[in-house]
Amino acid sequence: MRSGVARAFAITAVLAGCAATPRSFPMREPFARDTDLDPVSVRCVKRPNDKDAEHVSCAPEPYVSPLAWDAADNTFFRPISRLFAVDPAREARNVNALDEVPDSAWFTNRIGKERPGVEELVRGACKLEDMLDPGSAKEGEYVIDRGKPNGASPGFRVKIGGKKKYMFKTDFLKEPERPSAAAAIGTAIYHAVGFNTSCEQVVYVDPKVFALEPGLTFTANDGVTRPFDEAAFERVIREAGKRGDARRFQASAWLGGYLLGPFKYEGTRQDDPNDVIPHEDRRDLRGARLVAAWLHHFDAREQNSMDSWMAVDEANPESSPGWVKHYYLDTSDCLGSLWDWDGISRRMGDSYLLDFADIGTDFVTFGAIERPWERKKLTPGMEMFGYFHWEEFDPERWRNEYPNPAFGRATERDNAWMARILSRFERADLRAIVTLGKFTDPAAEEFLTEVLEQRLRKILDRYLTRLSPLADLRVEGPSRLCATDLARRRAVRPAVRYDAALKSDRGAARVEVDVGRGGDLCVTLPHVAAAGAPPAYVTVTIRSSAAKGALEAHLYDRGAARGYALAGLTRLDP
Repeated sequence: MRSGVARAFAITAVLAGCAATPRSFPMREPFARDTDLDPVSVRCVKRPNDKDAEHVSCAPEPYVSPLAWDAADNTFFRPISRLFAVDPAREARNVNALDEVPDSAWFTNRIGKERPGVEELVRGACKLEDMLDPGSAKEGEYVIDRGKPNGASPGFRVKIGGKKKYMFKTDFLKEPERPSAAAAIGTAIYHAVGFNTSCEQVVYVDPKVFALEPGLTFTANDGVTRPFDEAAFERVIREAGKRGDARRFQASAWLGGYLLGPFKYEGTRQDDPNDVIPHEDRRDLRGARLVAAWLHHFDAREQNSMDSWMAVDEANPESSPGWVKHYYLDTSDCLGSLWDWDGISRRMGDSYLLDFADIGTDFVTFGAIERPWERKKLTPGMEMFGYFHWEEFDPERWRNEYPNPAFGRATERDNAWMARILSRFERADLRAIVTLGKFTDPAAEEFLTEVLEQRLRKILDRYLTRLSPLADLRVEGPSRLCATDLARRRAVRPAVRYDAALKSDRGAARVEVDVGRGGDLCVTLPHVAAAGAPPAYVTVTIRSSAAKGALEAHLYDRGAARGYALAGLTRLDP
């Protein structure tokens, strides 16, 4: 099928150019893999621990992130310091010639590059050997060797077979099933998008399979260390959901490597030679804001992240050489977390916990302005999901618990990049991922699938309609430039018109657009390179009625025999 507008344009020259076309991109393959995945050799230092006063480590220094300090720093001190800093806003720095983020120690292109099967989507970061089968476990097989440190949910660490380690956590009595389901569902989505995550599962376990080691302790959020004994274990069991004799748990597989503590959303690790781009200028961390908004992951902060030193010699996790892998952790706050104070539960997602702008507005207007959270309602029968819905959801306005340095610097291009990735999720994908929650009520799965689908549609309607939604640019054969219109593919704008124009040193011409199914479209390009001459630099501008901004593809014409080569693309501002 051919576009009506495209048919109206003949392939005729409209301008004879005299000046050379500016060459914005060199003729080479776009950067697809970051060098931060390459091991580096670092200096080893003496680092005594409880077991060895002469212990030597080559891994970076572990970092501890106090919750209170991170909240205070990003709410008070950092905003004040930024007032006097000379740091103009700029676009993300880890973007390649195709306006994408290369694979790195932070991010791996998955659903946005090659569509995984449903089974792979559901499995997430879990390997087959990570999957638990508590029903076949023997009495005392799950050995509890550590109480759960910090965090809001109660739990403990379990060692199975002397090697496999999992952190077991329960839901809250006031929120049965939601936190554990949110952890499994949210992590699977983050993994599909491209982030490094832990393996999360919802499991039902008979308490008889646990065996408690003596002398254990745990340190809660208040910093106080307490014993994790039989009484503490029984308290955890009492809070766990029930299904017959079994208890419901969220099981988090222990991460590999030598754990270094959280990463920051700004600056770099000074002891990691691979960490050279300020974190607030990374597109993957900026774009993560849109995933957080979709899932209502308001707790996206540095405490819910983890760095791990991946030594080449896996048997010696603190040895050198190695590299640092960066993980997203704990999405249990997603999908409608409820606070003890209903006012906070309502405001979450629309206002920071301490939002000076909203406080000032309310003071000036005497609270006369109706806020979005005032219109929020609990869904009858689905109260476990709190105020998680789509009716008052605004992806552009969404805010997390308190300011996040990377989220605050997200630009239109960063959000549009993430929206293009999220557009790959089909409703069937969401329905399959939601089953990870193992809800007792089947209606919960249908409700959650619908909410995720409708929130996603709002995201796509906002961020696929400003900058060009064309993606997957490729050259097929010697002269056919093809792309996929994600706005049309996802029916954000089902009826779309296109026009395209080619420009080179030899002039400019309109080119016809062939419109295919599933959002696909192609243009056939005339060859402009003279026989035996060097490759000619060509730009092709494609405009779509679905978006205000056009896409400009940059190619080299190497002649009829060798064909065109794609060098890069630019999404033009509206």
